[in-house]
Amino acid sequence: MLSGMVENKPAPWPLEPDPERDVLLDARSLRAVAHPARLRILGLLRMEGPATATTLAVKLGLNTGATSYHLRQLAAAGLIVEVEERGTGRDRWWRAAHRSSYLNVEDLTEDEKEVGVAYLRAVALVYAEKMQRAADERPMLPRQWQDATTFSDFPFLLTPDEATRMLRELREVVARYRPLSDPAAARPADVSGEARPYHVQLQAFLQPGQDIAEGATDAERTEDAEGTEGAEDTESVGGTEDGG
Repeated sequence: MLSGMVENKPAPWPLEPDPERDVLLDARSLRAVAHPARLRILGLLRMEGPATATTLAVKLGLNTGATSYHLRQLAAAGLIVEVEERGTGRDRWWRAAHRSSYLNVEDLTEDEKEVGVAYLRAVALVYAEKMQRAADERPMLPRQWQDATTFSDFPFLLTPDEATRMLRELREVVARYRPLSDPAAARPADVSGEARPYHVQLQAFLQPGQDIAEGATDAERTEDAEGTEGAEDTESVGGTEDGG
């Protein structure tokens, strides 16, 4: 048994959100986090615990005024809360209100879908930045941590059902391991001193640039393309150009 695995304990996260610890983004909170700077701030508060606008600004390379504004927007959306007992006349302390955020894309209205795209783009940017920092720091890590790091891309040829099943199976593997759920909590006595915060990013998506109609097979798409050959304003022609 690997030491990081959780034994005899239900581990629904990240398979399902815990309503007491996680947040399902609604229209208001989605708009609040559809911004890379706010995602970075929220991530730091979740990973490192309570902080002030001043300390967050230094870590993120922002000015204090802009950071304070972003904190107010996150607080208005219910994603962070003030730690009043730690505040002073000059500095207000903030903490994350939840462990993780979940977004059900299918629940978005037509008006919200554009904000949903902006949120996913911000997520992709912040995740990419984290990977770049990890790549920069990897040569300086002890060998055992270098061996526990990978930047991999595995292409497959899958149906939607097969891709969905793969994602479910990968999440089930992740759910077997010990989560970092409370950065402010003391290290459990049964956890090795070698354990460190460790990120597993899971990105899986259809190869970009493909023109795929809802429910169409390869044969149907080929037939449609042959039927519109030479047309100038069809969706298939535009999609091909957009894909490069």
